[in-house]
Amino acid sequence: MDPVYTLSSRQASVQTMSPFSLAAATLSTLRVRRKHPIARDIVRFELAHPQGQDLPDWSAGAHIRLSTPQGHIRSYSLCGPVEARDHWAIAVKREANGRGGSASLIDEVHEGDELPLHGGDNLFALDPQAPEHILIAGGIGLTPLYAMAQTLAQTPAAKFHLYVCSRDAEGTAFLNELQQAPWRDHVTIHHDAGDPSQALDLWPLLETPSAAHVYCCGPQGLMDSVRDMSGHWPTHHIHFESFGASQQGWAENQAFEVLLRHSGQRITVPGDRSILESLRQAGVRVASSCESGTCGSCKTGLLAG
Repeated sequence: MDPVYTLSSRQASVQTMSPFSLAAATLSTLRVRRKHPIARDIVRFELAHPQGQDLPDWSAGAHIRLSTPQGHIRSYSLCGPVEARDHWAIAVKREANGRGGSASLIDEVHEGDELPLHGGDNLFALDPQAPEHILIAGGIGLTPLYAMAQTLAQTPAAKFHLYVCSRDAEGTAFLNELQQAPWRDHVTIHHDAGDPSQALDLWPLLETPSAAHVYCCGPQGLMDSVRDMSGHWPTHHIHFESFGASQQGWAENQAFEVLLRHSGQRITVPGDRSILESLRQAGVRVASSCESGTCGSCKTGLLAG
């Protein structure tokens, strides 16, 4: 018999840290104005209003939720420039071991196509009170931090430094822009050739807590390392965003059931599907954002099991 887990009906609240919060009813689709590769396995999409109107204002750290041709709903960070109103831009990396969302978007979407939009939020905003900002990016996690660096570079007297970690130059998004930017002295680019022993040593950066705020986005390993090394910092000074949680171990998952306390409904969750996906298929509406288990939008209480 499959194990049964009982969930509460109340969703955890997530505080929006920026005015940017786009309701799905405000804008239902975006048109792909331009699509072009910017690095190995990374494609940049420019997205415009279907009727050519101005898009809503947004701030660095914001993301939007799009449906891919295969039906996946995925969150993508906007990567600037923040002052542009005629389009938004996202950068998508083909994930070889992903669940098909990135491959679907890259392979099946063309210029002129329209993509369903499911709203947007900013849960990773810059703290306007911080005297200094330390930005740590890994791989495609650079996208929100690139927008942050652009914003800070235009802010008088802003103190910041962007650390970019990647395998090699060919796989680094926005490499030319970073190397040619007027604020390139605020950027450190580190390549490890895929060798963990050659990873950027962040301990000298995080050893001594300061008034600075730290923002990190990238592979789960990088975020775990930053979390471990910043455990002695004030909690509200450390900020994380994730669109690439580890997929390791999914093939060994076993089927189980969840019991929804409020409705009494039992939902079977197959070994190759998440609780969120199973609830949606059963017609249960659940708020979500990153769909990688890190942002907390779909978090709910476990009552038993």
